[in-house]
Parts: sequence; C-alpha cells; structure tokens
Amino acid sequence: METVAPEQEIVEVIKENGGDSFKYCYQCGLCDAVCPWNRVRDFSMRKIVRQATFGLTEIDQEEMWRCTTCGTCPQRCPRGVNQIEAGVALRKLAAEYDVYPGNVAPVQTVIANLTSQGNSLGGDREQRAEWAKGLPVKPYAEGMEILYFTGCYLSYDPRMRQVATATAAILNKAGVDFGILGAAENCCGESIRKTGNEDLFKRLAKDNIKAFIDHGVKRVLVSSPHCYHTFRNEYPEFMVNFEVVFISELIAELINDGRLKLNGEYPKKITYHDPCYLGRHNGVYDAPREVLGKVPGLELNEMADSRENSLCCGGGGGHIWMETPKEDRFSDLRVRQAVEVGAEVLVTSCPYCITNFTDSSLDLDESEALEIRDLTEIIQAVL
Repeated sequence: METVAPEQEIVEVIKENGGDSFKYCYQCGLCDAVCPWNRVRDFSMRKIVRQATFGLTEIDQEEMWRCTTCGTCPQRCPRGVNQIEAGVALRKLAAEYDVYPGNVAPVQTVIANLTSQGNSLGGDREQRAEWAKGLPVKPYAEGMEILYFTGCYLSYDPRMRQVATATAAILNKAGVDFGILGAAENCCGESIRKTGNEDLFKRLAKDNIKAFIDHGVKRVLVSSPHCYHTFRNEYPEFMVNFEVVFISELIAELINDGRLKLNGEYPKKITYHDPCYLGRHNGVYDAPREVLGKVPGLELNEMADSRENSLCCGGGGGHIWMETPKEDRFSDLRVRQAVEVGAEVLVTSCPYCITNFTDSSLDLDESEALEIRDLTEIIQAVL
C-alpha cells in the first residue's frame, strides 16, 4: 500500500478537497447497486468510500479511477454523500504525486497536450478553426448574437468535425449572427478537473474567461455537455457572468420563434440517449426530444434506462482518455439497448458518447446495423 501521509492527514486532505461528505456514508451499498460498472464487472464504490473515511486509500490503485462521474449514485444516496466530489478529492492526491496507474496512464499525455496546445487531442492550436475552412463561419466579434464554443473534439476529431459543420449550417440557415474564437479557444477543462488536476483546470478556465471578456462575449453556445456543465456550474467560481446555451435548447428556441424551418423528412426509427452531463447533471431532457418530435417522418422509441436512468456511455470522469478493456464497455450495453427497441439510428448530443457508441456499433451483426448520429446531423438533414 502506498500512502502519502499518516492516516489522519489523508482524511484532512480529502476534506479540504471536497470529500467531506464521506463521513455521512453508513455503508448501505445502494451506490454499488446502481453503479453501471456492476453491469460489466465487480466494483464497489462503497469500499472506496469506506477506505477514504479512515484514510486508508491506496493512491496507486486503478479502482479509485474507475468512477465515470455519471451522477447515478449521488442522486440515489439516502445520506447525501457526493461520491463524485469525494472521488475527485482522492484523485487530487494521486495527481499531486503524479500517480496514474495502469489504464489511467494516458492521462499524462493528455495533460501534456492541454498544457502545450490547449486541447486534449494534441492538435496544433493554430488549427483549431480548421474545421470551418471554406464555410461561412466568422471570427467572433463583440456585438454578435452568440459565440459558438466548438470544443476540442469538434475542432480536431475527424468524425466530430461533421457535427461542428452541421451546427454551423443550422445557425446560418436560421440567420444567427455567430462567430468562433479559433486559436483563442482552450479546452473547457471539465474532464481534466475530474482527474484531479485542479491547477490545470484553473489555468484553462482563466484563459477562456479572459478570451470571453476580451471579445465581449455575453452568450455562449456549446455542443458538448461537458463544456455546458463546467461553464454553467463551475466557471461561476471565478465570478463571471455569461449565458450558456446547449445546442438542443437553441434549436428548440429557433424553431419555436419561426427562425428555423424543417422542410424535409427523416423516415427512420430512432432512439435518443441522454448524456450524463446533459441529463442527470443539468436536467436537460425535454429540449432534445422536443426538437426530434418536430422532425417530419421520424419515429422516436425510448430505450430501457432513459432520461434520469440513462446508462452512462463510459466516457466521463476522464475515461474518454483512459484504456477500457472491451469487456468493460458500458457503450456495448447501450448500443444493444438501441437495437432492442428497433432503432435504425442512435441519436445523442455528446462527443464522448458518439465516440464510444461508434466503436461499440462496429461489433453489431450486419442485420443489426445502427447509425450513430448527433442531433444536429438529424436537423441538418431536414433543412
């Protein structure tokens, strides 16, 4: 067992880093019962909590990193234990000593990428706006209606760039005066914060806030629930005030205001996946369904474990960067649920979810072929 201080000191460090709610746990085990990990392997959040309560945490164990911060157990805990805050407090201890064991090791590369280029994928900072090349997308200028904060995956990942393109097409079709920051945009920092690297999160957040202030930004549009969550709930820690809008909310607004017309048809059976950081963490369930409900020809069928009970894709809490053995993928279970309701298309609104579901869909039989699409791609198809 590797320890970093006497037991009582570990307890105090955990409390100082937001893990004080550990003390309320009375070991009922409900967190284990609802945790998605226990659908694919044995895992005990209750055990992690118990170890932390007495300062017995082993900071070199992978179990401490297993939580995807999906939010299922905090909303069910009868004692008000916030397992996410407590778990992140433990990771802060490991991050302080640069301990990233086994499958967690890739986080070290991500830290280097974020530090040098401002994005987790290691893309050249100056090419952050490359996705918009040749498109009617302008640099943001003060007075514009909205800033489109593209995010790391939509800026650099080839698949997710299609979502950025679809979003721009929708905004232009609706006559929205918008712009992007390009190289002045940095990763929002949400996921690296969940790995315990508080200093890097603060650096990224302050750089983004400075860019927002320098450009006179008042309203920010995002396509990633992780950006949405951290801008809405964590950046206010820095005493800033700007409106944050998720893309499905804006599309619903544009349709209701008559600025966006859906003229085509989408004659397919689809199902919708609620991303953890959009649904459970921020309560956005109705807007995407409202938008999909206005698409002519579309048939929406709900999966098992929908809305508040949505099954995590496995990408949160920094797991999108970690190695996940094939037999441990939640996304395989979710894709199977989509097939079981007869869906031809699995629709969601999160770059992590799309990445994981796309990987899992490759293992389906030919007769079970399933398209993975972002909500914006459905809307673009019927403009």
